[in-house]
Amino acid sequence: MTGRDESPVGLRDVYRARARIAPFVRRTPLVRADALSKAAGAEVRLKLECLQDIGAFKQRGAMNAILSLDPEARERGVVTMSTGNHGRAVAWAADRLGVRAVVCLSSLVPGRKVEAIRAAGGEVRVVGRGQDEAGEEAMRLVREDGLALIPPFDDPAVVAGQGTIGIELLEDFPEIDAALIPLSGGGLFVGIAGVLKAADPSIRTVGISMKRGAAMAASLEAGRPVSVEEVETLADSLGGGIGLDNRHTFARTAALIDEVLLLEEEEIAAGMRHLHREEGLVTEGAAAVGAAALLAGKVRVEGRSVATIVSGRNVDMDSFAAVIAD
Repeated sequence: MTGRDESPVGLRDVYRARARIAPFVRRTPLVRADALSKAAGAEVRLKLECLQDIGAFKQRGAMNAILSLDPEARERGVVTMSTGNHGRAVAWAADRLGVRAVVCLSSLVPGRKVEAIRAAGGEVRVVGRGQDEAGEEAMRLVREDGLALIPPFDDPAVVAGQGTIGIELLEDFPEIDAALIPLSGGGLFVGIAGVLKAADPSIRTVGISMKRGAAMAASLEAGRPVSVEEVETLADSLGGGIGLDNRHTFARTAALIDEVLLLEEEEIAAGMRHLHREEGLVTEGAAAVGAAALLAGKVRVEGRSVATIVSGRNVDMDSFAAVIAD
């Protein structure tokens, strides 16, 4: 794999992030999923990041990144590009710290997420039909207005914040053998996998995405960051590119990942239905990919202790109702 890992994140960075963000994030529960455990022939537990205040894990990385800025940078304000949840997290974190936040989105971001960003105090800019175009607008604001960029994934402080989930997994589930992690830009995957592999390299790390527009999966296959067309999918939080100039998460994902799984849209829908019917959870498509992979028999975990990351709940409820009604 080609790519450069310019800013490796170590365990000390993750522990520092945990101390920094502790007043602002929830230590989310890790619950046993009886029906999934029976179906998979394994001990399956769900890490319920959907219970964070903004409904997604992203507030960990966003808060750590903003708190890591110097006071002068915070005074000028921050900007980001997002497929939705990261933008909401940046707006939420900035609001609590008294910092201006501008969030650049593409037209593919669901309206529910756009309004949630505004409600959290973020200034919204909708630009183009993909995250790369939204990213260009964010970089313009960095150059011209002096705002500090809070990347959605390719940033050591963001990765360290997401890595705090890995610490919680090890503390609450020390027997863990495998982790099923939604895979997009790689911030969540690298953060969690880095912690787990540091504890025990034999812990299996599986990155899961949709077949439609999975940029990290395509990049791993190509051996370098590549662009893919961003299209509509139930797992919209996993959309967007990884950046052709990716400095960190591509190389680290390549080094840490044991397996990549890609799911059909109906398989993702089945995961959403299962989590709602069996666990009482409202989830985004991206949050259901671990359950979906287990139900589809695409990951072999018999006899293992498995954690799957239920990453968020910020789904359009009309769309969700249609999915679970099938």
